[in-house]
Amino acid sequence: MTTLILSGRHTEDAQALWRVAIARGWDVVRARGVTVPAFPDPDAVIYVEALYGPTIAAAVGRALLEPPVDWLPALPAALRLRRIELATVAAARALTAPAFVKPPNDKSFAAAVYPTGAALPPDLDPAAAVLIAEPVRWRSEYRCFCLDGAVATASPYLRDGALARDDDYAAPADELAAAVAFATAALAQAPATTPRALALDVGLLADGRWAVVEANGAWGAGIYGCDPDRALDVIRAATVAP
Repeated sequence: MTTLILSGRHTEDAQALWRVAIARGWDVVRARGVTVPAFPDPDAVIYVEALYGPTIAAAVGRALLEPPVDWLPALPAALRLRRIELATVAAARALTAPAFVKPPNDKSFAAAVYPTGAALPPDLDPAAAVLIAEPVRWRSEYRCFCLDGAVATASPYLRDGALARDDDYAAPADELAAAVAFATAALAQAPATTPRALALDVGLLADGRWAVVEANGAWGAGIYGCDPDRALDVIRAATVAP
């Protein structure tokens, strides 16, 4: 029987996946921090916070698929529509103009537009990798759970700077279709290092063009208004043998 490992936090996303897993006849266990109760399933599926994921996966003999740290800057420029570079915290601290700075694959500090590099959190490892991007204004942003080059389910998460949750994740049908179409086209042009299962975020810029926002491991990505059953298929494929 398949086992779904969830974190100890009872979030809406975790509860939605718990219900889907139970309906499928799976077992569900919850981690306490990075400690997981013993269970017999060697092919467990993991859905936990990004900071805990690799440690929990190693503890249960699993591995997690996620885009490499240089995935976003390696995309064709026509898919990014802004300057993005992979650098170090030390390089980011030298910035003297506003820039969007984020950790590539975790939540070790807040992704945001920082007025200068001096505004970054003070306790970061100078050698740690960061992505530095040209600030842009997004009209709307969509989360797409993707598997084998196709979008399994999609949902808005921000619209005109407001959380899409406040509007029950409603989206114009044509805009949602355009987001899915762009995400599908982007996957077709993505680097060969793109994992078969991932959470891909795409957005509509203020000038009406679509661009890739970022990509993350599906095993730690928020579901928002996505179909949790289809999202779980992608999350399952993102948890693999080491």
